[in-house]
Formats: sequence, C-alpha cells, structure tokens
Amino acid sequence: MSATDLTRKRITTTEAPWVRAVLIGIALLFLLLFLVLPLAAVATEALRQGLGAYFDALKEPDAWAAIRLTLLTAAIAVPLNLVFGVAAAWCIAKYEFRGKAFLTTLVDLPFSVSPVVAGLIYVLVFGAQGWFGPWLSDHNIKIIFAVPGIVLATVFVTFPFIARELIPLMQAQGNDEEQAAIVLGATGWQTFWHVTLPNIKWGLIYGVILCNARAMGEFGAVSVVSGHIRGQTNTMPLHVEILYNEYQSVAAFAVASLLALLALVTLVIKSLAEWKQERDLKAANEAPPERPMALEKTA
Repeated sequence: MSATDLTRKRITTTEAPWVRAVLIGIALLFLLLFLVLPLAAVATEALRQGLGAYFDALKEPDAWAAIRLTLLTAAIAVPLNLVFGVAAAWCIAKYEFRGKAFLTTLVDLPFSVSPVVAGLIYVLVFGAQGWFGPWLSDHNIKIIFAVPGIVLATVFVTFPFIARELIPLMQAQGNDEEQAAIVLGATGWQTFWHVTLPNIKWGLIYGVILCNARAMGEFGAVSVVSGHIRGQTNTMPLHVEILYNEYQSVAAFAVASLLALLALVTLVIKSLAEWKQERDLKAANEAPPERPMALEKTA
C-alpha cells in the first residue's frame, strides 16, 4: 500500500466508531421518516381497495388524459431545454464577453422565482387581458388555459437544470482540446460532436434526467396557466389535487403512486449515470494520456 493510500485511510478513519454510527443512524432515520414511510403510505393507500380499483383509477379517462399530457409536456420541454441548456453552457463556459455575468444570472432566475409567479408572468403576457392577449384572440391562438401555456411554464421552471450541470463541467475542462481540434482543421460542428460532446455526455445525461423529473412533477406554474380543465389541461399533479379535494383518496393515491414510481425510475437512472461517470473518470485518470480521436480524424 502506498503512502498516499495510507494517508487517505488515516484521514477517513479519524472519527470514533460511535460518531460514525450516530451519523449513519441519523441519516437512515431521516431517510426512513421523510422518504421511505411517505412512499410506503402512498403505495398502501393506492392499493387499499385492491389492484382492480388501482388500475381502474389509472384507466379512468381523465386520469389517462392527465398522464398523456404530462408525458407530452415533458417530451416537448426536455428537448427544448436540452438545446437551450447546451447553448447557454457553451456560451458561458467557452467565451468571454460583456454581459456574461448577466446571462449567468438569467440562467439562474427560475431558481429564485416562485413557480406561481412564473405562471402569473405568462398569464400577464399571453392571457386574454395580457399584452398579447387581444392579438392572439383575433388570430384564434390560445396559449393560456391550453397546452402551449403548460409547455411554456414547464420550460421556464426547468430551464436551469441542464445548463447548471454543464457550465461548471465545461469550465473545468477548459478550451485546450477544442482549440487543438480547430488548429488541426476541424470545423465548429466537428469540434462539438467529436471533442466537446464526449467530454460532457454524462453531465448532459444527468441534467436531462433532473430536467425530466421536474417537468413531470411541476405543479405551481402549471396550475396557474392550465385552467384546471379536466381531461384537457390537467397534468398528473393537478389531477391528484382535484381527486384528493373530491375525497377520491384511492384514485388520488393511485395517480400519485405512478408519479412516485416515475421518480424512483428517474433516481435509478440518475444513480447509474453517476456510477458510469465515476467509472469513466477513474479509467481516464488511470490510463496514459493519448491523442483525442477527433484530432486524429482532422489531422
């Protein structure tokens, strides 16, 4: 064992055994109280009247419409944020320009603005009495209380996730490989596809997973712009609220359990992406330096 390994071992074992046991116990207790028990309660309530009632609640037309709308919204919002996030991260991390700090602040804006306020912003802009409301009405274009408004609100609240995952990653990697590829004759697109994208792929996947999870679970902004039209503009979180307010607890928990299942699947995919990223980084650190494939293609 090397001196470095011995040093690391000493550093990680300085705490007394009872301290480590207490910290682990607190963490496990926290997870049990705030994660495991609520999920178990949702599953228990959803199946309280049996599998038949559970699947009937999911097959109900309004519930099925909410599921379809949630998936459609995520299918539109996530690719848009993928493009916007990569472009914003590329611009902020790779270039120096006047107003860069302001652009970074704009990227973080949805984190600091309440989702309800974000929904009200879109109502103010696109609502019947909003800035563009009369023009939209004259041209028979409906945004608020329709799918476009839900998509816009979801895009707003989920915009920072991909960009914020990529910006520190791109900044840490620097510009050396891109500049070398360009010097050897690569075009901008070749540099992006063969040099930049392979370096950020796991961070990109991680950001997409988080963005998708937030898109499917968003409530506040979507609630403001949706109009709560059953079977048309209710996403799954909104449908759960309506069912619960109508004292249809089994149906509400059935749809909520589906959302929880999607969250767990997202968590598993996220964990796999993190594990794969760590393994690739470890392999890259242990391997001898070699010439990037993109540079060989363009040489």
